[in-house]
Amino acid sequence: MKSWAPPSMPDLPASPGTVRVRDSRTGEPLPVGRDGLASMYVCGITPYDATHLGHAATYLTFDLLNRVWRDAGLTVDFVQNVTDIDDPLLERAALTGQDWRDIAERETELFRTDMHALRVLPPSHYESAVESIPDVVSLIGQLPPAHAYTVDGDTYFHSAAVGQVCGWDRPAMETVFAQRGGDPARPGKRDPLDSLLWRTEREGEPAWPGALGPGRPGWHIECVAIALRHLHAPISVQGGGRDLLFPHHDMCNAQVLALTGRPLADAFMHTGLIGYQGEKMSKSLGNLVLVSQLRQRGVDLAAVRLALAEHHYSQDREWDEALLARGEARLQVWRAHADAPATDVLDEVRAALRNDLDTPAALALLDSCCAGATTEGGVTDGATLRAVADALLGVLL
Repeated sequence: MKSWAPPSMPDLPASPGTVRVRDSRTGEPLPVGRDGLASMYVCGITPYDATHLGHAATYLTFDLLNRVWRDAGLTVDFVQNVTDIDDPLLERAALTGQDWRDIAERETELFRTDMHALRVLPPSHYESAVESIPDVVSLIGQLPPAHAYTVDGDTYFHSAAVGQVCGWDRPAMETVFAQRGGDPARPGKRDPLDSLLWRTEREGEPAWPGALGPGRPGWHIECVAIALRHLHAPISVQGGGRDLLFPHHDMCNAQVLALTGRPLADAFMHTGLIGYQGEKMSKSLGNLVLVSQLRQRGVDLAAVRLALAEHHYSQDREWDEALLARGEARLQVWRAHADAPATDVLDEVRAALRNDLDTPAALALLDSCCAGATTEGGVTDGATLRAVADALLGVLL
């Protein structure tokens, strides 16, 4: 499926280097990318509603990683999916009386528009769950009986490797599994944590043909199929919001281990959650601040990028008008000094961002370019605040 047009990016002086990110398995920084190459799979949206700032914070984080990798001289292969067939989408269609395909296409197009407006670099490969179904069926067929079995026609995945990414104990996994789309109490399963690979056709639900009989894919195998189609395991980074750590990323990793004997990724990287009005921002709670609504208000999305970058990506944080106001104030100052020289701090900014995307340190360094600067004197021959903010942070001055 189509993605979105890439934003223009200025060139900065070449500076090869190593990029480290925090691996969720240990909490420690790991170097990611090798031999001039880096790859990442970032889990995309389930398009039953519009893009909110929790989504935006995640995708801006991995856009930042993409930019930092490129600045360090690496060629980046970036894959993202759209889960355009899943229970929440079908439930929304039943609730509203709309065709699930129309909802998915409308909300996916809005997501593309939001990402373009936020100046997010598009993925190298952008694939939907529906497009992945032939690969899903093929991969399930490659799993040995020790890992794939049926319960009343549905096919499940079984693996002792579940839990390697999150590191949680079983009671915690079983509790969260039930909260995040799993069915630990279903009779007939070998293990409560076994996850659905293929859901056999139900009356009134869409289904696709295949060797497993008419049906549709489970959640985790969809991402595995898309990742393995376009990338070679282990990839550099699998990324998403912290609420994907378990079960989704844990299950994806276990399935790739069963299929290839290798882990899915060198590092599993997760963003903190965005709160609003005292709760995690989520579709289920309805406490959403939508990117499209901010655009309609005339909010400059460069200020949104700066506001979200005020805290480290791994931190939970609260969105409010005061945070946006600080982003807008910083943007105004930076634009007043956009042609100020940033050459003296460029190496430090790069070092901060290559050290687990330390945006608070990077923002402080670029703030220093404005201190004592004037709007007179013309453009410097070296890197300017404008160029550094755009190339590394995606902020257009």
